[in-house]
Amino acid sequence: MPADSADPTESPAADGTAAGDGGAGAGSVSGSSGPPSSGEPTLPVAAVARRLGVAPATLRTWDRRYGVGPSAHTDGKHRRYAPGDVARLEVMQRALLSGASTAEAARYARDCEVTIDAARPDPKPGAGAGAEPGAGTAVPDDRERTSRLARKLSAAAFALDARAVHRTLGETLDAEGPLVGFDEVLAPVLAAMRGGWEGARAGAEAEYVLVECALLAFARATPAVERPSNHHPVLLVSAHQVRRNVALYALAAGLSARSVDTLVLGSAVPPETLVTIARRSVPSAMVVWDQGSSGGGRDLVTRLARSKQRSRVFTWGPGWDAAELPGTVEHLGTAQEVTDRVTYVLTGSPAEPLGAGSPAPADEG
Repeated sequence: MPADSADPTESPAADGTAAGDGGAGAGSVSGSSGPPSSGEPTLPVAAVARRLGVAPATLRTWDRRYGVGPSAHTDGKHRRYAPGDVARLEVMQRALLSGASTAEAARYARDCEVTIDAARPDPKPGAGAGAEPGAGTAVPDDRERTSRLARKLSAAAFALDARAVHRTLGETLDAEGPLVGFDEVLAPVLAAMRGGWEGARAGAEAEYVLVECALLAFARATPAVERPSNHHPVLLVSAHQVRRNVALYALAAGLSARSVDTLVLGSAVPPETLVTIARRSVPSAMVVWDQGSSGGGRDLVTRLARSKQRSRVFTWGPGWDAAELPGTVEHLGTAQEVTDRVTYVLTGSPAEPLGAGSPAPADEG
């Protein structure tokens, strides 16, 4: 479907600025498209807007102008979206990022057969399409193993034993996969190092050795994506100019295992250059990491979220205050959460229940 420019009567924030990519299976969504049945869960406008990463005005425009909205209104004429309504909107979003115009995407969503199981449980972490063994979040029984690996990795790094660091990272990625390897092993070690040596000389050399070894390990663990499920890459960037950002390469490895194509900018890139790259590369989604060493990341995210292109914006990392982010930006906590959520937004797999996603503010009608 050909792309076109945004509807001139809609503001950038109210157009299809947030979406998942259309890939194969854009219509493989599950919900009833009729009026909600008694007892069926429904969501208000604000909750659906936050789930989709768009302004509430966008949903009202899609309903009024294109006929893609709630199948029924509750008493008081407040809009309430049933599971089938939300599923149809997600189909529309994926069509938008496949290059469809708003009218084409709406027509596709209306014509698409949508079926849903509202009682479907949350997808298990790492259960997405293409997920590899060891790619899920560590369960309690595995904590001792990941703790042992973290202790072993820390000891090798502080000894500046690069060979031992490489061996331990290889063992970690083979056993746990890149996502758990980062979330449960590497990230805690790096956090402990930074907490212990910040402002002092001891420990900095260990972090440099560990980061360099980790970059190579995650690069080796990143499969080539021959047939990506997304039409445009997911842009992975840092909110601040850092020399090397190993977190982004860990995330790229996890997304690549799901056949999600990425563009990683892990080096020190000035904010203006990042904005230009985001505009010219037309990413299907953007993930912005912030380690929390200094402020200012919110300004970058705000600029990215206000751009006229149709891209979802996610934040990740300990440096963010989710309450201060723009309403169309979704904050996620771990590499596993980012991978699961981005994969779902772009491909519809794994399916999420109606209540999944970020908590929403109170509806205004």
